[in-house]
Amino acid sequence: MPKSKGKSGAKKRFMLTGTGKIKRAKAYRSHILTKKSTKRKRNLRKMTLVDSADAKRIKKII
Repeated sequence: MPKSKGKSGAKKRFMLTGTGKIKRAKAYRSHILTKKSTKRKRNLRKMTLVDSADAKRIKKII
């Protein structure tokens, strides 16, 4: 069976950690930032882990 191709959009959005978990950026930080508090914007900068329910599906397309 041939190797499956990865989705280039997914490759740009997700990163694997050393232990094999998947990291992603948080949403809601692209526009309309004036009404969001500084604390909220600062917390949105941090990366977070993908939920375990979605991890298997995302690993397949990276």
